[in-house]
Amino acid sequence: MHALAFSANDLSGKPVDLSQYLGQLVLVVNTASQCGFTPQYKGLEAVYQQFKERGVEVLGFPCNQFGHQEPGNSSEIGSFCEKNFGVTFPLFEKVEVNGAHAHPLYQHLKAAAPGLLGTQAIKWNFTKFLIRQDGSVYKRYAPQTTPEDLIKDIEALLAK
Repeated sequence: MHALAFSANDLSGKPVDLSQYLGQLVLVVNTASQCGFTPQYKGLEAVYQQFKERGVEVLGFPCNQFGHQEPGNSSEIGSFCEKNFGVTFPLFEKVEVNGAHAHPLYQHLKAAAPGLLGTQAIKWNFTKFLIRQDGSVYKRYAPQTTPEDLIKDIEALLAK
């Protein structure tokens, strides 16, 4: 099974078949509006703008599991991201990334690309996963890894 074999609801509640992104390089990130890493929205949007014409997609999954730093509803999340960071990449409804109710996408990502010392749990907001065009998981990145730090890997994968 590939990482994009799932669906998720967009901010309006409409189901989105993630397999539509097969053939593109996809960056998946769990986000939050009230986190120290929230300014990374700007970098995520910059990466999206820089590479979207070359087949790169950024998918944001708001999550309230870390310090309750994403308390808003879908409408508030969308407004915040657009107003403060000019986000145009797809955002989805809030999901859980850890625990019994973790979204199936995150269950797959964590198993395919465990963190340090083999731990599967997501440690904090803005953990990133880069998914190859064939749907296989390339790499997991820590929250402190900025979107700009991923450009070298994105360019290398696009060159293949």
